Amino acid sequence: MFTTTLSPTASHSPALDLFEAIEALKQELNAVILAHYYQEPDIQDVADYIGDSLGLSQRAADTDADVIVFAGVHFMAETAKILNPNKLVLLPDLAAGCSLADTCPPAEFAAFKAAHPDHLVVSYINCSAAIKAMSDIICTSSNAVKIVQQIPADQPIIFAPDRNLGRYVMAQTGRDLVLWQGSCMVHETFSEKKLVQLQMEYPHAEVVAHPECEESVLRHAHFIGSTTALLNYVQNSHRTQFIVVTEPGIIHQMEKQVPHKLFIPAPPLANCACNECPHMRLNTLEKLYQAMAHRQPEIILPEDIRAAALAPIQRMLAMSR
Repeated sequence: MFTTTLSPTASHSPALDLFEAIEALKQELNAVILAHYYQEPDIQDVADYIGDSLGLSQRAADTDADVIVFAGVHFMAETAKILNPNKLVLLPDLAAGCSLADTCPPAEFAAFKAAHPDHLVVSYINCSAAIKAMSDIICTSSNAVKIVQQIPADQPIIFAPDRNLGRYVMAQTGRDLVLWQGSCMVHETFSEKKLVQLQMEYPHAEVVAHPECEESVLRHAHFIGSTTALLNYVQNSHRTQFIVVTEPGIIHQMEKQVPHKLFIPAPPLANCACNECPHMRLNTLEKLYQAMAHRQPEIILPEDIRAAALAPIQRMLAMSR
């Protein structure tokens, strides 16, 4: 368990304009706000940079801000702290975890790694700092195929923690990877049956999907890619209708970039909002303001874990240039 500082519970004045107040605090703190595409629209609109895990990591590595406010989930803020040990890294809600990261407990993964002593460990960035510290190279959905292609063909590889992304990388590279059997609760909730029904309802729509989705869903996709790749694809495609098979937060940016196009969120299996990440949605504009106003909750990592996790992240950044 990593040390953290709890967030205050006091709320702001109802008369306070949060957008103006956050902008003022950015100047006061010399802060940068980094937000993932899956954050709520208000947070995306106030952020200095919006991106996927790779873009956010690159921006965190390059920032000259004194304070990094990470509007995302815990492992993302940890990555920023790993890259910036002397900066203040804030996360609006410490409970914003990750179901995928939770499927890979460090003790169990250490035993799994010990059972494959000759294997190189490539870990998807959606994992805890402790898992990163046990890895040789980190990857994201943007660069996973590129990373694996740069590893010698005779080098056996463990790929963790997402089995669906691992299967996709295997299909794209022809490599035989040893997969840790983790998964994302959001990307596994999409229904193939409902997706096919949606395609019948929108016969001219293209299906764009994230590689964390299950194979049964990916087989219907016209394009598979990271959140940034999906955004770029719908901007450049001549099609005007898209069924989006990932967390629907990305649709806010899609509608901003190409407002004349129609974006339909793929439905989950159950009659619920299960296609929305409950962890990502814990962050709110008010919590972001409170974090900046009170300089907490702060991400603090043990130095041995941070130092060990830094090397595989730096390898990823170097291999992604």
